[in-house]
Amino acid sequence: MNKTVLSFILFASVSTCPVAFGADVPYLTGRVTDNAQILSEITLTTLGEKLKGHELITTNQIVVLTISSLEGESIEDFANKVFNEWKLGQRNKDNGVLIVVVPDERKMRIEVGYGLEGILPDITAGRIIRNIMAPRFREGDFDGGITEGVNSVISVLEGSSVEDSGLTGEITGESEPSAFADLESPDLSITERILIGAFIFGIIGLFTIIGILTPGFGWFMYLFLIPFWATFPIVVLGTKGALVCFITYLIIYPAAKLFLKNTPWYKKAKTDLQTTGKASIGGFVFSSGGSGGSWSSGSSGGGFSGGGGSSGGGGASGGW
Repeated sequence: MNKTVLSFILFASVSTCPVAFGADVPYLTGRVTDNAQILSEITLTTLGEKLKGHELITTNQIVVLTISSLEGESIEDFANKVFNEWKLGQRNKDNGVLIVVVPDERKMRIEVGYGLEGILPDITAGRIIRNIMAPRFREGDFDGGITEGVNSVISVLEGSSVEDSGLTGEITGESEPSAFADLESPDLSITERILIGAFIFGIIGLFTIIGILTPGFGWFMYLFLIPFWATFPIVVLGTKGALVCFITYLIIYPAAKLFLKNTPWYKKAKTDLQTTGKASIGGFVFSSGGSGGSWSSGSSGGGFSGGGGSSGGGGASGGW
């Protein structure tokens, strides 16, 4: 998943869920730990031998883990937790790769150690997930999906080009993704999109309405909200949807202010701010000041403050 998406989800989770639950790190039983029991014995044996051979040649450690449920934890956090507890890769090389598949939740992730991020970057890991593994998982072919995913990872790590590894949309017919490929279609369920969307649009939407209704100070708010409307909607709508949303904001906001400019109540509010320093609009009391303006609720006298963020590690996530 792209870092912007991961950062916001992590911020929202910390803000709203003080106590987090998640799956325990399982025992490392081998190069393929099939706790979800979705792989055949032949696949387990074949993959184990293939991964062992790759490690003998390159010292890279590739491990596959299947687990039925994450118990509410994000796949990014879980994969990172398992990777670090299992200590995959060689000391001082950090050349490990963890492939996690969660069949009951239809999620997967390729977690990449720091030492291999230059060879197996996020965008390439994302292509393996979308073009190689996901189509087979949708057909119920976990043996084929995981096997081909492992083969593709090994192929890239051993020096094959993206084209030779079959990651350019050969299966899905996709054209080569842009640098923002992971944002084109965020890996979120409809429930997650609704909840995160309510959080995002509830905050910036509130300030947008305040800015439109407030004389003078509203134009400062218009400029202030531009970076928020340009980035936050990507989490829910993807890059294309966010672009449409952003352009709509750039046009509708000033158009609405110009329309309201000639209404009687707007003129009165502007006059009140200039003469008394205060104006009441829709139950809110606005006051002018040296910083350009402020607002407070006439009924509660409360205010608003916020900020913060975080970032994640290398790799890519996906679903099917």
